[in-house]
Amino acid sequence: MTNVLVLVGSLRAASTNRQIAETAVALAPEGVELSIHEGLGDLPFYNEDVDVEGSVPQPALDLRAAITAADAILVVTPEHNGTIPAVLKNAIDWASRPYGASPLTGKPLVAIGSAFGQYGGVWAQDDARKALGIAGANVLTEVTMAIPGSVVRFADVHPKDDAEVVEKLTVVLGGLVAATQVAAA
Repeated sequence: MTNVLVLVGSLRAASTNRQIAETAVALAPEGVELSIHEGLGDLPFYNEDVDVEGSVPQPALDLRAAITAADAILVVTPEHNGTIPAVLKNAIDWASRPYGASPLTGKPLVAIGSAFGQYGGVWAQDDARKALGIAGANVLTEVTMAIPGSVVRFADVHPKDDAEVVEKLTVVLGGLVAATQVAAA
């Protein structure tokens, strides 16, 4: 079984990116399990003063454990003011530690998403890829998905009912799983 951890950069329960993440979970190929990490909103702001053994907040320990247990990571993010949401950047900061031993190190990772703008959140996705790559993840830059016009496009249609989204997610998941198999070989 290949385990893929899904990190959603939106805290809003009915966000389009949350719906895309849920669609990805439903589209998991045979032998692959995707699980959405629910604790990003519980993470305190990263503070190196509390990131010491015995003082690390439980939500940070939970995130690190979930990343450690995963074979790959799927990041689904909106775009806030032309970049990644603060909650996602904070999660990356917690996941990037301890320095030199990040649970992200070497994990195949894809960053995708949707945004209201005409580019579908590519700036946020690029920034997420940059930060996650610096943190040690094996970022798959050739596996992408940016869906523009989210507010209008998904006003009356759930992403799971959008043929283009389903097709693109299937390709994304295939690329991520293939990279996981290469990493395991």
